[in-house]
Amino acid sequence: MHAEIQGAVSPRNGSAARVELLGPRVERADEALTPLALQLLSSLHRRFNGSRLELLRARRERQAALDLGALPRFLPETAAVREGDWRVGPIPADLQDRRVEITGPVERKMIINALNAPVRAFMADFEDSCSPTWENLIRGQVNLADAIRRRISFADPATGRVYRLAERTATLIVRPRGWHLPEKHVRINGEVVSGALFDFALFLANNHEALARAGTGPYLYLPKMESHLEARLWNEVFVAAQEALGLARGTIKATVLIETVLSAFEMDEILYELREHCVGLNCGRWDYIFSFIKKFRNRPDFLLPDRAAVTMERHFLKSYVELLIRTCHRRGAFAMGGMAAQIPIKEDPQANEAAMARVRADKQREARAGHDGTWIAHPGLASIATEPFDAVLKGKPNQLEVSRSDVSVGAADLLTVPEGAITEEGLRNCIRVGVQYLEAWLRGNGCVPLYHLMEDAATAEICRAQLWQWLRHGAKTQDGQRITIERFDRLMLSELDRIHGEVGPARLTQGVFPSATRLFERMTKSDSFDEFLTLPAYELLA
Repeated sequence: MHAEIQGAVSPRNGSAARVELLGPRVERADEALTPLALQLLSSLHRRFNGSRLELLRARRERQAALDLGALPRFLPETAAVREGDWRVGPIPADLQDRRVEITGPVERKMIINALNAPVRAFMADFEDSCSPTWENLIRGQVNLADAIRRRISFADPATGRVYRLAERTATLIVRPRGWHLPEKHVRINGEVVSGALFDFALFLANNHEALARAGTGPYLYLPKMESHLEARLWNEVFVAAQEALGLARGTIKATVLIETVLSAFEMDEILYELREHCVGLNCGRWDYIFSFIKKFRNRPDFLLPDRAAVTMERHFLKSYVELLIRTCHRRGAFAMGGMAAQIPIKEDPQANEAAMARVRADKQREARAGHDGTWIAHPGLASIATEPFDAVLKGKPNQLEVSRSDVSVGAADLLTVPEGAITEEGLRNCIRVGVQYLEAWLRGNGCVPLYHLMEDAATAEICRAQLWQWLRHGAKTQDGQRITIERFDRLMLSELDRIHGEVGPARLTQGVFPSATRLFERMTKSDSFDEFLTLPAYELLA
């Protein structure tokens, strides 16, 4: 597909824009790339893309300051916001009870199974669990439109089973991509558009009327923000989009993922900027750990131990969770817990029981801390995650009354580096998971079951970021051996042999495994740090 569309008018200045569609042909693409959707996208791009790019430049400047030794702080210039007496706007009825939410990519079968799961909401993901091939994105938009209109079905060619929606379904929430990701298949007046604006504009323009008829609304999860100014931009986009489509202000409702260490210092401010549209914050734990590594990557005093040792009981994560709950409930917003990445282990009952026990303990911790709900990645975890919240809610829809006034979190609490060992098995696991996830992502699959965990881009980011930081600072494993390029190379060869045995020679030597291995190795050994693995990987994505 290479189409040019003239006449998408920008409300800002009334002039026509040239929209170029550069992606390959995808069945039913015209249902996603409607004139209204492209008109809205064109308007939002021309009005807000400059601000988006400026905010990305501000990220780079802030990183440069951190590299020179600066540390995050609660902003003195926004103290009045933190101290003020204000609350978020009204929350729709179908978002009042969010005790368990399931997440997953916008694949057709996944959407049906997730909406049918015994949970309160389904986050349909265009971000970390979706490899952004043009086909995935367009089909994902078509799948969501079909689901909203209750006409979606899927016939499994392997089993012949036909999947359809049940009478009762979960509330739909959509996660667009973050501000940093481009959509290379669309250009407006020669400029590449934002992936976030593309995902948002198509979903809203094509579905706002059908959502209203169904008694719900356009609900979103907003990822990867690093400041309240980035939240302000989203709010401006929402206001402009609602005006363009004739929707009342506040129709769009969003939950913000607090998944960067910088955003943890601006929770109040983020809620305030989005107060007409925001209904809560979410502890995006895996990206938060990645952000902690990334932001302090050039500091040897910020080395983290093995990923498996960085649990939510660690002081810096416990502090971030408690601050989020207190902040949200003070403002009448929901405080959502993090992802349980475990998946059922059918072939090993004993291992499965141990994994489910970890899930149960994690959700009990969240419920008792005051969270209003939590995330799971597999329907098989729904009852395990629901039970702890049922126990504390006792018939109520949420825990907004739990003020957590006992919580007092300072900057030092959020920046306490956890102690623990770096092990050779931890090194090997980072290589094994990172390479295999990246290979799957390049094949168009962003949600990958590996070693009984559902891995997405966030956990793969932790793997390569830890390796980069350990190599850069010559960290030592618990046996006293330094982590060097030579040692990494030996372990890489060893782990590729293991992967060879697990996936077979054809997969390892053909397709995209060689490309994935080269890219992972380059990013790990590079003198400079790639802000997101998905940016260089996107250039290789077919």
